[in-house]
Amino acid sequence: MSDRDEFGAFLVGFLVGGLSGAVVALLFAPQSGEETRTLIKERSIELSERAAHEAEEAWKQAEEAALKARYRAEELAATARSRGQEIALTARERGKELVDSAKKVTSRGNKKSTASGDAA
Repeated sequence: MSDRDEFGAFLVGFLVGGLSGAVVALLFAPQSGEETRTLIKERSIELSERAAHEAEEAWKQAEEAALKARYRAEELAATARSRGQEIALTARERGKELVDSAKKVTSRGNKKSTASGDAA
């Protein structure tokens, strides 16, 4: 996020600086109106090309960031899946242990009740 803010600030500063320079050049230019118009046209083409280049660079950075984010999300999803499977396996094993313990307790209770039923 910080890189995006820094790039946005750079782009705004670049454009403001370019426009300010163009205005100062117009005000203090010693050439004729025709020469000034030609200069303005050349500078505007140059600024347009720079802006297109900067936009292309920004697009590339955004694509890179998106790829990194997607890769990281896939890593996190795989980790979560793996951890979920581990938890499910542990819960299943613990459940079996509890069932076995309950069966032992129940079978002991049945033996006692059978033994006391025989004595009666």
